[in-house]
Amino acid sequence: MFKIYVDADAFPNLLKPILLRCILRLKLVTLVVSNKKVSIGKSDLITYLIVDAGADEADHKIVEMVQEDDLVITADIPLADRVINKNAHAIDHRGELFSVDNIKQYLAMRNLMEKIRESGELTKGPKAFGVKDAQNFANQLNAFLQKNYK
Repeated sequence: MFKIYVDADAFPNLLKPILLRCILRLKLVTLVVSNKKVSIGKSDLITYLIVDAGADEADHKIVEMVQEDDLVITADIPLADRVINKNAHAIDHRGELFSVDNIKQYLAMRNLMEKIRESGELTKGPKAFGVKDAQNFANQLNAFLQKNYK
């Protein structure tokens, strides 16, 4: 059975009502995984899982549980890579659909930027999350579900 997993520690508030409407409309089983209490809404379709504190604990739990063709919502590129290696799918908060075709490029860019920051170079972080990002996410989520959800 198809499931959605949400890497929820950094899940933007603007996306919570979008995702909740989608879950309720399509009756999608969803697991929200985080290190602290995070709520996207109330429904019997949503299970909240709080994992131990630690940088990658939520990621490890998601990778342990995710099955082929499930969907993970995350901004964490290494997590997306691990999910794709399990033949599941990943969408980030800004609506980017990670795939076998593009994940290695995203991972290489992320690693390069991390090395630049570690060398002491000041880099700009991502632009502030806004309404256009939320619209892109909603559009990509709807397109994905129309194509993949049975």
